[in-house]
Amino acid sequence: MLWDHLNYSGVLMAGLYRDQGVVLRTIKLGEADRIVTVLTQGHGKVRAVAKGVRKTHSKFGARLEPTSHVALQLYLGRDLDVLTQCETIESNRALREGYGLLTHAIPMLEAVDHLTQDREPVPAIYRMLTGALRTLATRRSALVTPAFFWKLLALEGYEPRIDACARCDTPAADQPLFSFDLEEGGGLCRGCAMGSGRRLSPEAFDLLSRILSGGLNAALDEAPNTASHDVEKLALTAIEHHLERRLRSASLL
Repeated sequence: MLWDHLNYSGVLMAGLYRDQGVVLRTIKLGEADRIVTVLTQGHGKVRAVAKGVRKTHSKFGARLEPTSHVALQLYLGRDLDVLTQCETIESNRALREGYGLLTHAIPMLEAVDHLTQDREPVPAIYRMLTGALRTLATRRSALVTPAFFWKLLALEGYEPRIDACARCDTPAADQPLFSFDLEEGGGLCRGCAMGSGRRLSPEAFDLLSRILSGGLNAALDEAPNTASHDVEKLALTAIEHHLERRLRSASLL
């Protein structure tokens, strides 16, 4: 073990530091290197050069795949850091070997990549991402990714209003919500909808409420249905609306 990756994240000497993180993406550099983008626990999003990892004798090239949870040692650079050591915490190999799982894992990585800024620590997003990947690998539910999107939006201060009409404030208990409007930031009652927003069933609103209020574990055990498909589609639309860009991996979902 190179270090106690579960409890330690810090600077060793001038320019050299250790941390743990999730590999978000990689791109080729030259003939043998890669640029690796990692969301780290203590240093935020970091881009680093991994030298020689595409060579057949590389010691840690296979460890630096998207979705991998790794412990790292890096040297601080001006634009790109340099990766000097890497150790696997959770390989999340199952996510990369099953196409169905991969298509739900990659959009989470892409959303986090677009949402976070370089070198700005976001420990809450880091914890949520590692937890979501672990859950997807073990529970294998298509609901994990949309739930992650909704919780990510809530963490960013854009939690949708679904306890009452986002336009007239009428409690949902008195006037059931009829549609969901991204511009209004939540559900609309039938009187306020007037053709605006996306029609959403009571079952879908109930599922969304459970996702945001701590009832996700029970929802993951339920078989996919129309409500879960509607919540998944709306989650993708909502995260792209917030990011103001399309997710390239959206076509996989």
